Amino acid sequence: MDKQMAEVKIKINGREYRDMIPSDMMLIDYLRKYRLLTGTKKACGAGECGSCTVLLNGKPIYSCITLAIQASGKTVETIEGLSDGDELHPIQEAYLDAGAVQCGYCTPGFIMSTKALLSKVSHPDEKCIKEALAGNICRCTGYHQIIDAVKLASEKMDQEADINER
Repeated sequence: MDKQMAEVKIKINGREYRDMIPSDMMLIDYLRKYRLLTGTKKACGAGECGSCTVLLNGKPIYSCITLAIQASGKTVETIEGLSDGDELHPIQEAYLDAGAVQCGYCTPGFIMSTKALLSKVSHPDEKCIKEALAGNICRCTGYHQIIDAVKLASEKMDQEADINER
């Protein structure tokens, strides 16, 4: 039986894309295979670990359990969309500065969940951070450095906003 194809039109990291894809293709596979955006990691394939987290219209979602056609007509932001060339986003800098990156496999998902949180709550307390990151699993860090990274990212983003206001 032939695979049914579907057209998707998705804005990813500020660029519009239009492709014919298998209608049952998951968003993670579309991002990695069609757009070559391999920063989003494919781990559990069941929406359990958060490594594949991307932002869909600003909200964190698991791209491994989201059909690509569900993102059609919407905006997707991946880890590749955060940095500006060689210049890291303050959240990425904070994760490095706080030692929250060890093996790095879960890091893109945590960073995208952090971005979603800080876009809603600029100064989250520890309870809020833990709730926002509850869908992401790390097997290396013990989470303390990740929580510290979110707090540091909040400070860095404040500093950047102050500089931009001047």
